[in-house]
Amino acid sequence: MSGYGDRGEPEDRVEPLPGLDPEPTPRPDVPPPEVPTGKRRRFGSPWAWLIFIVGVTYFVVPLFATLEFSLRAAKRDPSTGELIKPSLAAYENTFNDPHFWSSLSYSFVIGLITIVISLLLIVPTAYWVRLKVPRMRPVVEFITLMPFVIPPVILVFGLIRIYSGPPFFLTNTPFGSDALLAGAYVVLSFPYMYRAVDTGLAAMDVRTLTEAAQSMGAGWPRIITQVIFPNIRAAILSGAFLTLAIVIGEYTIATFLVGTKPFGPYLSLLGQNRAYEPAAVSLISFAITWAAMGMLVVVGRGRGSRIQVTGAR
Repeated sequence: MSGYGDRGEPEDRVEPLPGLDPEPTPRPDVPPPEVPTGKRRRFGSPWAWLIFIVGVTYFVVPLFATLEFSLRAAKRDPSTGELIKPSLAAYENTFNDPHFWSSLSYSFVIGLITIVISLLLIVPTAYWVRLKVPRMRPVVEFITLMPFVIPPVILVFGLIRIYSGPPFFLTNTPFGSDALLAGAYVVLSFPYMYRAVDTGLAAMDVRTLTEAAQSMGAGWPRIITQVIFPNIRAAILSGAFLTLAIVIGEYTIATFLVGTKPFGPYLSLLGQNRAYEPAAVSLISFAITWAAMGMLVVVGRGRGSRIQVTGAR
């Protein structure tokens, strides 16, 4: 029979390669090979724990010392007339001081004005540099880092020299002094606000988002307000809280422009006349800063719900 072998099978059938089983049979008695994962450390590296403990000690011990010192203020018992220690007399005196609330509210208002002006200047600038003129980015970064080079005392004397005479006379009125103070704080906030906004813009594909918005008929103001701002919300909050912390604690510029109205000069003046209240005010300002950082964490959790097109990393 042509085309068939002795056993009646086709001669052109494919033979299995030698040494290979065409249909391997499973062997349930042999366990699968284990992938070596290495020795798992249950509590982490001892050096990491040592660094963590040293860091916590470095930050926590001064806070406890300040708290203990603020509680040394004696409070007289109204019924017996005896002095009570420890007590919250320093905190009660601080909260009952109207200058504390007026200086804190003044600094908060100036801080909010500074944040708004900084965002209006920094966000469009950083966005335009990344989109249109990326070669100018080193120049813009250099300009925003200038407040680190120029001392605040030089800045405030320059402002007083320029704006105390004709044609401005801004230092002769309370409103003009407040405007100069806000402008000086805007300059001081440039390094922190620009770096925060630039980092937020680097985490997304600015060009793709812009082209998508333009294809739907959006103009430049709408792109910045409804596309760019929501995508860098966490970065904006980070720069805003850093700016607010700078405004609340700044002393030199505030003293020369508006005196003791802001919180920084008030805290310095309080330290010259009181013993325990400055420690209480320091802890209160520290608590306000931590509350602001907590707000940053809470608000930043909503980043996953926003529309974002990420770029290459």
